[in-house]
Amino acid sequence: MTIRVLLVDDHAMFRAGVRALLEGEPDLEIVGETGDGAEAVRLTAELRPGVVLMDLRLAGGADAIDGVAATRRILDTTPDTAVVVLTSYSTQADVVRAMTAGARGYVLKAGAPEELFHAVRTAARGGVGLTADVAGLVVSQLTGPAPVLSDREVEVIRLVAQGLSNRAIATSLFLTEATVKTHLVRLYRKLGADNRASAVSEAARQGLVDFH
Repeated sequence: MTIRVLLVDDHAMFRAGVRALLEGEPDLEIVGETGDGAEAVRLTAELRPGVVLMDLRLAGGADAIDGVAATRRILDTTPDTAVVVLTSYSTQADVVRAMTAGARGYVLKAGAPEELFHAVRTAARGGVGLTADVAGLVVSQLTGPAPVLSDREVEVIRLVAQGLSNRAIATSLFLTEATVKTHLVRLYRKLGADNRASAVSEAARQGLVDFH
């Protein structure tokens, strides 16, 4: 049985490389590609691929949707399609967000082609295709204790959620900008985040901070 694949990534050169890899496999066929999340949702409904390979970060304007949002919409409109994330982002927060959205696989761009092939085939069969390192992050999230934020870290993440810059946070809390940056580094590490938005999202998801 041939597995029909839709490729979603905002780098045309990378898409070309993945297309060449997949087309070298007799049971895998690229039926479409795009670099836009909303277009990915439309194409999935139109083409009905068995698997969508989805990057997490997608370029676009203010109305653009990222890979996680696109995954949710695809599964809402075309639930028979499996989504496998193919990305360079490997934080625990990214993995958990993708899997919570309904992705049935998570593969890193730095991995071996065989890992990608395995994830696509596993997802197409209804399974979950995770590499060993990514699976470890998921297990750690499910079994490990929730991180404990200090009072100061809670203050910082609340101000980050309000959209304040490091300088504005420093002024508000009577700290230096360097100290604010240090708190953010610790927050990112505790939350498994790699940017301000994912840190706020993860703090809220785990119930560590009440933003109301």
